Amino acid sequence: MSALLDVRDVVAGYKPDLPIIHGLSLTVAPQEMVTIIGPNGAGKSTLIKALAGVLTVSSGTVRLDGRDITNLPTHRMAEASMAYVPQVANVFTTLTINENLLVGASALSKAEAKTRIERGYEAFPDLKRYRDKKAGVLSGGQRQMLAVARALLTGPRLLMLDEPSAGLSPLMVSEVFERLKALVEDGVAILMVEQNAKAALAISHRTYVFAEGRNRIDGPSAALAEDPEVTSIYLGAGGRKR
Repeated sequence: MSALLDVRDVVAGYKPDLPIIHGLSLTVAPQEMVTIIGPNGAGKSTLIKALAGVLTVSSGTVRLDGRDITNLPTHRMAEASMAYVPQVANVFTTLTINENLLVGASALSKAEAKTRIERGYEAFPDLKRYRDKKAGVLSGGQRQMLAVARALLTGPRLLMLDEPSAGLSPLMVSEVFERLKALVEDGVAILMVEQNAKAALAISHRTYVFAEGRNRIDGPSAALAEDPEVTSIYLGAGGRKR
């Protein structure tokens, strides 16, 4: 199966002359869930921000469904069929859930926005129940679901998430991950950076293990979960990176 996302030899960082990631390559196939794990400072979030256009790619290429989107501005990623959910500040806390979704659907016609928002409520029933509540009163898991639901309004083929389980209880992590699995089954490919390595390996198809800005190990998630190097270095401390 050809790659939906094809990242080749990407170099990027917060300063042009100080790269954090050094020639990283990865792929995501259609309807595949791929996870990036690794210790702090490995370049995980830096890469996903570079792919989303938040940071500049100084060399290398990023292709989505064959289209070169290297350094495409973030506000144009939706038209390229990509959506990105950052780890923090990913909802408008002073707006209601419905208002958050309306913001996400602002580029759509009224009829299409209504249809897609209702579809989002069907996928995330908690959001429908609290649709008129301000997002600031939601739990961490509910906020994450709102951020994902809003990102899906543009109909992306690829959804990228930066540590979706951060700060969540084990029960809520399980619920969020089950929602993500359902999205993949519905046809959305997912690339996520995740701190909860054990849980991520359990639900994703493939995993890349980063270290010092480079791809150290990659392969099927089930196999990496049993790899002694991965388990000793990255799955210590109760299954979280260290």
